[in-house]
Amino acid sequence: MRTTAEKLPRDLTKGLAPIYLLAGDEPLQQMEMADAVRTEARKQGFSERELLEVDGKGFDWSALTAAAGNLSLFADKRLIELRIPSGKPGADGSKALTAWAADPPPDLLLLITCGKLDRQQQNGKWFTALDNAGVVALIYPIDHGQLPGWVARRLKQKGLTAPPEALALLAERVEGNLLAAAQEVDKLALLHGEGELSLAQVREAVADSARFNLFDLVDAAVAGEAGRVGHLLDGLRGEGTEPILVNWALARELRLLTRISAGMQRGLAFELLCKEQKVWQNRKGLVQRALKRHPTAQLSAMLGHCARIDLTIKGERSGNPWHELIQLSLALAGRPLPLPPTP
Repeated sequence: MRTTAEKLPRDLTKGLAPIYLLAGDEPLQQMEMADAVRTEARKQGFSERELLEVDGKGFDWSALTAAAGNLSLFADKRLIELRIPSGKPGADGSKALTAWAADPPPDLLLLITCGKLDRQQQNGKWFTALDNAGVVALIYPIDHGQLPGWVARRLKQKGLTAPPEALALLAERVEGNLLAAAQEVDKLALLHGEGELSLAQVREAVADSARFNLFDLVDAAVAGEAGRVGHLLDGLRGEGTEPILVNWALARELRLLTRISAGMQRGLAFELLCKEQKVWQNRKGLVQRALKRHPTAQLSAMLGHCARIDLTIKGERSGNPWHELIQLSLALAGRPLPLPPTP
């Protein structure tokens, strides 16, 4: 069975599954979901907890089998936590997890946390077995468009509300950092108690905790969010990000868009091309919007601009790489800067 961070608390009230797999690279959601499972487990008599950490190829998977066989003198029910940071259990781990899922030991609850799982890993036998036997949550970062709603729900839990402009400000200040967002909500609750927050109160209390990263910039440009592109580029530059990394991220996306666009010109289906290029489901809408804005020739021209920026960064061509990265990002967003008049 599949669940999400929003659905899990309600699912837990219906009873515990024998296995929970929480996979993703968003730490706050994963941490809070794991805490919810632990809390419900304690309520239902799982009073002992055993932790196993898969720290690389040297991990002995027989430890999982041994944990199932160990009898406790103090507790009838035990929670076994298995942490797989890489999300790759390997051949031995796959066998051990598949065997556990085939016949979950009575009075044991297995809670697995791991990093993001790609499509190939989700097609693995061990993942399918766990999915069939228990509850699986694939945890994704909250994107820019969803963040104000997430903040509003978080405030509501504290008895607070805020106008849309205050939610937008708070979301902008903590973009890419849910832990910071949760901390800011807690701080607002301590400062103001329950009730309606004003824009001024949010502006005064919330620090600029946004964690700017390359992939947020790429997604903003592909989505056509020109104003956000400028904000993210300023943040990346202020954090000391090397322009060669920004150029690499944009070139990587442009190559993907160019390949899909050229394939569609040849009559291939968009879904097939996305599968070939390993485009995740939650990015297909972004890619489609970018392809509607830009024909193949235009995408190829922007990819050529990446090559020229690379030469500028290496000192083999005159110019300011950050200025050109702004031009390129805005062009991808569909808002190219006007060219200077011809002398």
